Amino acid sequence: MPAASILGPVPAAGLWALGTGAVWRAAGTRPASGDAALAVCNGIGLAAVIAHLRGWPRRRNRLGLPWLRECEGLGPELMPFYNPILYVSGAAALAALVRENRSAPRWLPLLTLGLVPVLIVAQHAEHWRLRELARRRPGWWNRRLR
Repeated sequence: MPAASILGPVPAAGLWALGTGAVWRAAGTRPASGDAALAVCNGIGLAAVIAHLRGWPRRRNRLGLPWLRECEGLGPELMPFYNPILYVSGAAALAALVRENRSAPRWLPLLTLGLVPVLIVAQHAEHWRLRELARRRPGWWNRRLR
């Protein structure tokens, strides 16, 4: 969850829920002219999912889809839960781009896919930072990264 390593898991979850609610409300109440901003939000969400699926160790599942073996310090025991979250998030972003953001230029969300390599680097840099913090401060809240 974005910002969890900085704010802590509960405040980050609250911030994520508020942001999601605000975007959801905007999607339902704004005129079609707001589709461009929403298309960018959906494109960034899709880019984040793709970055996870490309940037961490994976294998193919029975359907041939990439399936993470571990991600950001989460081990294999959590991947049966984490992978579906990624796929539902990616499917929701893709569905919104196809069905909901019709008046936005079609090329706009494609630009956000250029963020995939940047997001991969950012994820790994943040994971390295957190591992180093866990090493230096073993009592830190995110002990799974020791």
